Amino acid sequence: MNLLVTAATALEIKPFQEYLAQSGPIPGVQIDILISGIGLMHTAWNLGRQLARQRPDVAIQAGIAGSFNHQWPLGQVVMVGREQLGDLGVDDAGTFRDLFEIGLWQQGQPPFAGTGLVNTFTGLPYVPELPVASSVSVQTVSGSAVSIERLQQYTPDVESMEGAAFHYGCLVEQVPFLQLRCISNYVEVRDKSKWNIPLAVKGLNEALIDVMKKMADNRR
Repeated sequence: MNLLVTAATALEIKPFQEYLAQSGPIPGVQIDILISGIGLMHTAWNLGRQLARQRPDVAIQAGIAGSFNHQWPLGQVVMVGREQLGDLGVDDAGTFRDLFEIGLWQQGQPPFAGTGLVNTFTGLPYVPELPVASSVSVQTVSGSAVSIERLQQYTPDVESMEGAAFHYGCLVEQVPFLQLRCISNYVEVRDKSKWNIPLAVKGLNEALIDVMKKMADNRR
């Protein structure tokens, strides 16, 4: 099995890379690491280049995220089932309208399902038993009541800066994929003193290692 693991920053998957260095080669599994860079632009370019160079059997995106859902504790790992673009559109006299609303895109145009980039989790050798989240991808992390309220139209559970580019690329190329996110903070008026990035990185990497092992076992 050829497995591609991608993250926006090296920090987010540093424990995973350390684990691989210590454990040595995994029989029957080739793992490629892609640090895509932060944001949709960097992720789209670097993921596209990687997929053109070598097509994986499975792609996993791993990262931390902010959560709109306060029922999930910090450190909770989720897998994203649906991605939407939260700030690609127009400012219509003070009202944000996305490309579907203004007719430049049509609902259901490939690879969209309605207005979302949906992962059905088909083709994966292993699907973890994790909460399934709806995500919105943004270029600017939400930090005010106004920006948070605007994103409610997408009914998101979590927010990231790269997920939609990952979903889009994998759907277009028909690569089975999984997006793992661990909650580092709640999406609220910005106060980084409430964030817990070390906890989120720890939880993310524990889940990533477990998923990788079980995918490897199921592919042998």
